[in-house]
Amino acid sequence: MTLLQPVVAERPPHNPLPMPDPPPREPDEAMANFTHLAGTGNAHFLIQHFGRPDTTLVIGDRYLAPFPTRNLTGIRYPDLLIAFDVDPEAFRRSNAYIISEQGKPPDFVLEIASRSTGRVDVTDKRETYAALGIPEYWRFDETGTFHGDKLAGDQLEHGAYRSIPITTLEEGVLQGYSRVLNMDLRWEAGQLKWHDPGTGRHIDTFNDLKARLDQERVYSNRERDRADREQARADAAEERIRALEAELRQRKS
Repeated sequence: MTLLQPVVAERPPHNPLPMPDPPPREPDEAMANFTHLAGTGNAHFLIQHFGRPDTTLVIGDRYLAPFPTRNLTGIRYPDLLIAFDVDPEAFRRSNAYIISEQGKPPDFVLEIASRSTGRVDVTDKRETYAALGIPEYWRFDETGTFHGDKLAGDQLEHGAYRSIPITTLEEGVLQGYSRVLNMDLRWEAGQLKWHDPGTGRHIDTFNDLKARLDQERVYSNRERDRADREQARADAAEERIRALEAELRQRKS
């Protein structure tokens, strides 16, 4: 087996020309990305979970390149990348993750399956990410149709990727452990879940927050109704007291 040598680069002076935005995604790819990443708020909640926004990047849909370049042939733009101990401001200036600027490759890359990208995700991109020295490369497929697996992960060892074990839990949940994130990635009924083994809980999504908000509204309405009933009973009792006092005054007179 030919081992791919990772990119090793020193951090040079910043390139003054930012890289362009990636081209628009195919409709099926854009929908898959929105369903499992953008629409759930994964990037937002993951950066909150890691708790180091000044030195952590959780981003997607931007170029990942070994060095600044205007030749975009073969340059990937992952659905999601996560990098620790990096410079988010340099990323914003470059409009891309430039390994030579950051001094290291991202720690983690994830691709979401779609009809238009499924084959490339498991072949060309896997080779590219190994050559760039990315420690972990994960793939998620809602149905397993395009990647061949619903959940798969690779860990870089001696310049080559080795499969990360995926276990089956109750109710058909699939789970794999990411060493670089210290988290479990899960396939649950076609949904991508990020599970914190330390707390035993999933990382929040927008739907989770909405469900809690709806629950709080139900509780608030129930408490308001209870308070209204208590007030009505108090008002009725006060009215009875006034009536008895009036009757007592009348009898005395």
